[in-house]
Amino acid sequence: MNLVTIATNFNLADAGLVCSRLEAAGFHPVMGNENASSWLGGTMSTATLLRIEVPESEAADAKEFLEAPAE
Repeated sequence: MNLVTIATNFNLADAGLVCSRLEAAGFHPVMGNENASSWLGGTMSTATLLRIEVPESEAADAKEFLEAPAE
């Protein structure tokens, strides 16, 4: 299964919220680099950028879902 990054975030709580929204909508998100910020002492850099990824087959729909205005 190929994963595609559909969003990025430096904040673990915000990234977790995005993943929760995606899961509630029926997508299968994975958070990449989840532990990187703790390894690097919480410093913000591209190494700590959290990636929200979904299977390639869900990428377009998941991205559209995230970009849609909240109800």
